[in-house]
Amino acid sequence: VCLTCCSRESMLRINQICHKSGVKFFTGDVFGYHGYMFADLGEHEFVEEKPKVAKVSAGVEDGPEAKRARLEPPETTMVKK
Repeated sequence: VCLTCCSRESMLRINQICHKSGVKFFTGDVFGYHGYMFADLGEHEFVEEKPKVAKVSAGVEDGPEAKRARLEPPETTMVKK
């Protein structure tokens, strides 16, 4: 459910109904340069992108592998939470 331009009382009442039913709820509004957004997603899963940590060999500081590691973009992995 997505609400805009509603009174605070209406938003709270509808959010309570959605929360009890397990329905995701979003609301927001804009007032000139200012605005707000609220989301009640209950329990949910999401995926976060994390950079992989490169393993550095001991004693190899300035070899070809070290130079290539500085030039290549870092690898990332997706973590489900």
